Amino acid sequence: MATLFPTLAAHFIFFFIFFVFITSALADDGSFVRTTDAKLLGLNKKEKLSHFKLYWHDIVGGRNPTAVPVVPPSKNSSTAFGLISVIDDPLTMGPELSSKMVGRAQGFYSSASQQEVGLLMAMNFAFMEGKYNGSTITILGRNTVFSKVREMPVIGGSGLFRFARGYVQAKTHRFDPATGDAVVEYNCYVMHY
Repeated sequence: MATLFPTLAAHFIFFFIFFVFITSALADDGSFVRTTDAKLLGLNKKEKLSHFKLYWHDIVGGRNPTAVPVVPPSKNSSTAFGLISVIDDPLTMGPELSSKMVGRAQGFYSSASQQEVGLLMAMNFAFMEGKYNGSTITILGRNTVFSKVREMPVIGGSGLFRFARGYVQAKTHRFDPATGDAVVEYNCYVMHY
């Protein structure tokens, strides 16, 4: 009996360690994903809907353009198919460029249609004023520029717009065919915490 107890104890310790090791290995499947408490991210607040009305100024000509083509369009295209332009467009409260600037639209647009002037828009509205200073909303969608109103999704955001979702409606306010410059009214409807 005296030799049996250390053997049973050694077996117990061995199986206990083995069990802990196997259980831990099964629980940690090497995944980089784990659940977390939403309250730690400030998601215990009530979600709200905000509406922003902004004017987007796309300046392609002159001494200080805010939209610069980085890939030229196809030579045979009547729709500028293949064009990619990088943008850093002012966002203002009114339709005049001299009105108060509240942010910048930064990203790119690409002519992605062979049959019509249809752009793929990928941009962040980076706010620089008021309580949303430093926050962004991200817009990614199709913009058929000759349609009266275009709708594109808001797919996310940062800062006060973390976990944002919603949509924007774009409506051309002014377009100058001689320069290619445009002013577009954006109505943004954003759900956020």
